Amino acid sequence: MAVDFERDGSIATITINRPEARNALDVDNYVQLANAWRRIRDDPAIRVAIITGVGTSFCAGADLKSLIPLVTSDSTMRGGTDSEALPASDVNTGVLRQFTLNKPIIAAVNGFCVASGMEMLLGTDIRIAARSASFGLPEVCRGLFASGGSTVRLPRQIPFIHAMDILLTGRRISADEALSMNIVNKVVPDDELMTTARDYARMIAANSPFAVQQTKRSVMEGLGMERDAAFDSEQAIGSDVFGHVDAREGPLAFVEKRAAVWSDE
Repeated sequence: MAVDFERDGSIATITINRPEARNALDVDNYVQLANAWRRIRDDPAIRVAIITGVGTSFCAGADLKSLIPLVTSDSTMRGGTDSEALPASDVNTGVLRQFTLNKPIIAAVNGFCVASGMEMLLGTDIRIAARSASFGLPEVCRGLFASGGSTVRLPRQIPFIHAMDILLTGRRISADEALSMNIVNKVVPDDELMTTARDYARMIAANSPFAVQQTKRSVMEGLGMERDAAFDSEQAIGSDVFGHVDAREGPLAFVEKRAAVWSDE
């Protein structure tokens, strides 16, 4: 398996494990990633996920040798082998495009995070970068298009001028520059990357899973609405949270000075 899946209590960790290709994604890897995200969505015991890569890369994007023939129908690049069609739904889900996952996702970015790797990054909620990390969307440099959601998500997440810089030049930026552009939350020494990501995951996992997931849902749904509609949606979601058993357990545990026992429903 080039995509490893591990669960430690309520925390799931997805690790892209193809270091010989800088963790570039081939057809099977997109399917494996899509299945991993669906598994996290469907398992009520999982409250938060971490995504990272093995070795010196987070994800170097798509494996062009195997993927471009499928996209361009150029059989000359296939090396005489037949490639099965890659379902568009698995590509989209693999990079978290048009996929609803209300559970928080933390990206622990080591090394190269480019092309599809960065597109997937833009679908995560908290982003920790190792000092050695670098980021980019070099598709235009190859005559290609960043169709994994970047032209939609990036200008919504950071200032327009920074988004256009990254999208139109295709240049690679450092972890510190990514931090200055608000692409990542924090830059840490390489040997502290996973410790920091797991610390964030434990903080989130300690909270009410229902409250956390409904909070993320309100934010994500509200981004696509007009302001007043978003307020109405927030009100409806908030009413559901206040009516949930966790809204009684949390204050009671606080008064009794004990850890809350959250429901998994």
